[in-house]
Amino acid sequence: MKKRVRKHLPNFITCANLFSGCIGIVLTFTADNLIFASYAIFLSAIFDFFDGLASRVLQSYSGIGKDLDSLADMVSFGVLPSVILYEFFQQGPQLGIVSEYLPFVAFLIPVFSALRLAKFNNDTRQAESFIGLPTPANAILIGSFPLILQQIPNVGEILFNPYMLTVFILVMCALLVAELPLMSLKFKNRDFNKNIYRYLLLLLSAILILFFKFAAVPVVIIFYITLSLIQFKLANDKVSG
Repeated sequence: MKKRVRKHLPNFITCANLFSGCIGIVLTFTADNLIFASYAIFLSAIFDFFDGLASRVLQSYSGIGKDLDSLADMVSFGVLPSVILYEFFQQGPQLGIVSEYLPFVAFLIPVFSALRLAKFNNDTRQAESFIGLPTPANAILIGSFPLILQQIPNVGEILFNPYMLTVFILVMCALLVAELPLMSLKFKNRDFNKNIYRYLLLLLSAILILFFKFAAVPVVIIFYITLSLIQFKLANDKVSG
């Protein structure tokens, strides 16, 4: 019995991630409340963290688990964020003078998320770090928008602007598949020197979120990318030097 629980617990948590993503999509359209969608993304991200943690702690690895994780991420961190962006297009007052078809650009997010996940599953370079922006990070950034809007209503002039949304989507799609080395937040040990950038990111994130709440999320993502680039640049300089 314990062996079966040990084997299937990570997959159960992954399914909870998928379930949360599906609920978020439905609530976005039926309840017309993007706050629900945002919370669904954050909940899925929690499940995504714990399914990986459970796999490592229980030493329960399988090809099915890896594929299931990508399929769940595709819904929760690909389709659901695109639905939020689509709704932002629809709610923008300028849409009528642009194009009624422009909102469909939002669905480039799941397309490039699928490419990102497929690359991750087949790229041996990403065993301990990432190449390209992880789909959960992209989804959390997008999921923060409705919450930021609730916190700072005036930011709607930017978030509902169809041109700004289009540029943002194109940039994020590029980051998802870019040859950009980014650190993983998986701690293999507690050695401070080996994890200094992870600790620094967590500390800065905690401080920013404490003071600025959800408005800090975009800044945290920028810090994540910047610290990753610094880490890998210094590591490469050390090797070449």
